[in-house]
Amino acid sequence: MGSDFGKLTAAVVFLFLVSGCSTDRYFMVEKEDLETLNTSVDRQSEQVSSLENRTDESVKTLTRVNEESTKTILQAISEQVEKPACPPAPEKPVCTIAENGNDGRADRLKGKVIVGEVEKFLLVGPELVYDARIDSGAETSSLDARNITRFERDGKNWVRFDVPVPESDDLVTVEREVSRRVKIIQSTTDESERRVVVELQFMIGNHRQQAEFTLTNREHLSHRVLVGRNILRDVMLIDVGKEFATELPESLPTEDNGDDS
Repeated sequence: MGSDFGKLTAAVVFLFLVSGCSTDRYFMVEKEDLETLNTSVDRQSEQVSSLENRTDESVKTLTRVNEESTKTILQAISEQVEKPACPPAPEKPVCTIAENGNDGRADRLKGKVIVGEVEKFLLVGPELVYDARIDSGAETSSLDARNITRFERDGKNWVRFDVPVPESDDLVTVEREVSRRVKIIQSTTDESERRVVVELQFMIGNHRQQAEFTLTNREHLSHRVLVGRNILRDVMLIDVGKEFATELPESLPTEDNGDDS
């Protein structure tokens, strides 16, 4: 009996020793492998630290660059505001009115007569003075004429007409050669009217000119004479805020061709 118990005890001890060796083989790491692992971990830690240091340096560098750029921009803006480099404004030319002798009766700007909406108008020949309305909307000038009669003289077409004497019921007869005839369409109706056109000499201020006038009865209108663009063009400038901006000369001229009537 004692011999059997001893054998059983020896077998148990043997099994324990065998199982212990197996456990060491699977759960214990050799010393050399552990040192290699520790070395690898240390290297990775160093790399992480190096990356962190580089990141910190990059952030600091970027921050410094941004601060310097911002400072430079603010300084440039400050200099631009405090010391603007604007060129001096060019001097504007001063417009002057040319003098017309010493009479002062007609202002002229670059050789043109300055007229208002209404001006004194001298019809040379009959020597009649009217208040003429200046109208840049009318193409041809117009004169108040009554009893218009066409006739022939020396093979040419002439016209005889009467012009009213200002502030009087009298009429003065004038004869002129017909320059042409025009077709006028009234703005109030669809009917057209054929009007005779003649050339007449006149004066406004010190300006003397010969121009075409249509002959028509203007008795119902406020002004006996209408000055249109055919006279204004290249000769006169209108100051709409004025009336009677010119004065006729004291010595009234006579007509050049001697055809006074």
